[in-house]
Amino acid sequence: MAGVFEVEVDGVEHDHGLGHHDETNQDLSHLSPEEKWRLEHARMHAKHKGHEAMHAEMVLILIVTLVIAQLVLVQWKQRHPKSYNLVTLFQMWVVPLYFTTKLHWWRFLVTWFIFSVVTAYVTYRATRKPLECTTPRLVYKWFLLLYKISYATGIVGYTVVMFTLFGINLIFRIKPEDAMDFGVSLLFYGLYYGVLGRDFAEMCADFMASTVGYYSASGMPTKHLSDSICAVCGQPILVDVSEEGIIENTYRLSCNHVFHEFCIRGWCIVGKKQTCPYCKEKVDLKRMFSNPWERPHVMYGQLLDWLRYLVAWQPVIIGLVQGINYILGLE
Repeated sequence: MAGVFEVEVDGVEHDHGLGHHDETNQDLSHLSPEEKWRLEHARMHAKHKGHEAMHAEMVLILIVTLVIAQLVLVQWKQRHPKSYNLVTLFQMWVVPLYFTTKLHWWRFLVTWFIFSVVTAYVTYRATRKPLECTTPRLVYKWFLLLYKISYATGIVGYTVVMFTLFGINLIFRIKPEDAMDFGVSLLFYGLYYGVLGRDFAEMCADFMASTVGYYSASGMPTKHLSDSICAVCGQPILVDVSEEGIIENTYRLSCNHVFHEFCIRGWCIVGKKQTCPYCKEKVDLKRMFSNPWERPHVMYGQLLDWLRYLVAWQPVIIGLVQGINYILGLE
């Protein structure tokens, strides 16, 4: 009886045993993907039949590992935030690359390569000393553009997924699996590059602001801020707060410091900064963004913070659990 089981596919019984591997392989070539999945599913159940106690141990190991890993990550983030952020950024950048290369997802690899090349150039410009006067705006332009593209891509992907669940794809004669794959792919691209872009933006924002000299991460500003100078980019402010700018407006924070609209939006939203670049006073985002349609961007940024854990650390934790199961002989 061991190693022999029967699977019925579309009314036809296929006998699969240890002595019929050639016949099994021949039959698999004539099966549809759904039938192959059903066959593999039946094999898995036959293989793990009677292993309920072992599976309970594996679930317990998974739960304990998740709890311990979460506690370790929280303590690490609180005690050594700089090293935690750097390691998390590296994980975010490399872990998806490993899986997509293994699965031959060439479209993702192409977008990942383009993102890496442009971001590497922008990061290089942001870390130069002395900092060129055009670099801050270049950095914020790239990351704001990336932020908006990833946000729009995620929304489109989510919309496609919801439309597929409600069957709207059938109106356009699109197969549900094709529509779902398209929506999930867009959602993945939007969320992944949204998280990765925000982390690079924060790193560049800290370095640039300290290089300009008005902002210090651990102390007082190293330069005096003139009323006509933006503390983020160091360039003159040409438009009054009460005037409507042709390209961009001028914003005044609750601490009365004024900035270019493009610079302060990039500082607060993309770089996750909630303080004034000059005096470190907390920024009132509700007062700053009077347009209600722009407030969801802040909530979207909070969502990306939660997803960072799932993308960067969850695969590592699952790999650790599998290693423990392998050492203990559990399967």
